[in-house]
Amino acid sequence: MNRLRTLSDPGHIPALRREYIHARPASGLGDLDPPPRILLLYGSLRERSYSRLATEEAARLLQLFGCETRIFDPSDLPMPDQIESDDHPAVHELREHSLWSEAQVWCSPERHGQITGIMKSQIDHLPLAYKGLRPTQGRALAVMQVCAGSQSFNTINTLRVLGRWMRMFTIPNQSSIAKAYEEFDEAGRMKPSSYYDRIVDVMEELVRFTVLLRPHAAQLVDRYSERKDKDLPVETHADKAGLAVD
Repeated sequence: MNRLRTLSDPGHIPALRREYIHARPASGLGDLDPPPRILLLYGSLRERSYSRLATEEAARLLQLFGCETRIFDPSDLPMPDQIESDDHPAVHELREHSLWSEAQVWCSPERHGQITGIMKSQIDHLPLAYKGLRPTQGRALAVMQVCAGSQSFNTINTLRVLGRWMRMFTIPNQSSIAKAYEEFDEAGRMKPSSYYDRIVDVMEELVRFTVLLRPHAAQLVDRYSERKDKDLPVETHADKAGLAVD
């Protein structure tokens, strides 16, 4: 089973004023080849899920900016600890997509002042360490939320806390869509608005941070405690050159 959502009409972006965008927002900041790899997660299973629709709008923009995107469908993801050792195809696939990614977008509805259970379940299924690898550490992260009523920031604040815990670099900008049911047309496409413009801003910024971090991510998360635990002493330049140091 393929748990990646197919993005309909990826090149059709009716709310975007293309004369005001940079086709490659990270140009000049680093190597753009290969294309930045972005995993997008959303937090609702409703047929008309506004967090999914907002995520799809974000993915279209990221593709326009030259990125490769994957949107994970969590519809058959079990609860954490529901299955022994989390041995479920959906869990394995989610982790593989996270390992593939260089950056991520998390978008959740606000429910009872917080992120939804399905959003938290996806994050809980991403361990800090997995088969000797780290599915989230060192990756850039953009956070978004959709609101049923007035604009709130409870959900994105929680997503920021989780991103920090997962050792990700959460970008400064963020998106919160108030009264999301008013912001999408019957076809599920977002209408032109300041809320849409903010999503464009956030995706531009995510691409820039992803490219900036790309050559430095491993060094930025290199830790003394982990080198000590793994008995990996640091070689100095003198060591490598075979020079004696008094």
